[in-house]
Amino acid sequence: MRALLPHLVPASSGFWMVGLATLEMAIISRGRLDAGVLRRHWRFFLVVGLLVGVNTNLGFVAMRYVEPGTASLLSRTSILFGVGLGVLWLGERLTRVETAGAGVAIAGAIAISAQPGDHLRMGSLVVVIATLLYAVHSAVVKRFGGAIPFREFFFFRLASTSAVLLVLGAGQQQLVWPGRTAWLLLILAATVNVVFSRALYYLALRRLDMTFLTIVLTLTPVVTWLWSIPLFGGRPTGVEIAGGIAILAGVIIVSASRGGLLRPAVPVTAGPER
Repeated sequence: MRALLPHLVPASSGFWMVGLATLEMAIISRGRLDAGVLRRHWRFFLVVGLLVGVNTNLGFVAMRYVEPGTASLLSRTSILFGVGLGVLWLGERLTRVETAGAGVAIAGAIAISAQPGDHLRMGSLVVVIATLLYAVHSAVVKRFGGAIPFREFFFFRLASTSAVLLVLGAGQQQLVWPGRTAWLLLILAATVNVVFSRALYYLALRRLDMTFLTIVLTLTPVVTWLWSIPLFGGRPTGVEIAGGIAILAGVIIVSASRGGLLRPAVPVTAGPER
């Protein structure tokens, strides 16, 4: 997202990235997609498309105000939303040890999010709102999307998100044709950040409890730090380092209590669409 900022406006970046990912998925599927899935579950894909589309749009906008490492750390507030939705709506449960680990990770996320300075407040708010939307989308997918064939689910999820981003970009009057450098970055982002990354995420979401997956994914700031330091010169502050250590400690506690990352979750019975 940050690499694209000098070459393309945020709304266009989001649309072209997901649009290219949709095209890639269509090529991978070689046209073998059941359109009946979309007809039967159009309300589900509409809701998911809206949640992820707005989330993506806000994520690109946030890059104007925060560094990638800081944005990734701020997005770890997803642990609050993900665990809350998993426990209160999906009926998942944490043991006492897992609850303690989640508490440590939440404390780290709060320490990172509560950063002083006017230059971070707007970006922080945008990132947190986007994170909430994505957590709600994950809960919706976990609750209602498990019975949908994965290939159709993933393609129509991308297609519906592309449609929402197209509308948002047109409404913001920010749809422009990318230049050569932007196209190269968009293809890379679409392939890595959407097709590979999201496919693995949804496969994990089908296998694991949402609460457990949410806590494990708090590890991503470490990777973002490693990328952002050589690429953009970002440096985490002392508070961010302390918060990151707390997050890592919480993940280790929860993971150790489960004896591994890939223990299957108890399947969630899909209910009727709303």
